[in-house]
Amino acid sequence: MSYTHRMPPFRLSLRRAFVADHFHDLPGFVEARHGHNWEAEAAIQLDSPSQEASFHRAFDQWILQLDYTLLNDQPRLQHRNPTAEALAQWLLEDLEAAGFEAVQVRMREKRNYWAACQRTAL
Repeated sequence: MSYTHRMPPFRLSLRRAFVADHFHDLPGFVEARHGHNWEAEAAIQLDSPSQEASFHRAFDQWILQLDYTLLNDQPRLQHRNPTAEALAQWLLEDLEAAGFEAVQVRMREKRNYWAACQRTAL
């Protein structure tokens, strides 16, 4: 009798840090320009360990486009205050567009301030 060992799907989580400035200028939420040492964490479902390298690349490319920038200048954040919530949503959407099943994204703006974003089953 032969057995086929198929690895079940697994969840992989990565964290990356970046530095970026932002300000808030929409009615009801105004703050002067300031910076943060942000931390992004993304957890995705993988069907095979061979997908891990492409997840690392996609996540690193997303971080590189934000590192040491003014977030308000990012086209994806036009007409929107660049909050941890907005960044978490953006990362989730970009990972899904890259073909990953994003389980959850968390964005840390301050030591004790995280925003999480995930898809819920309908």
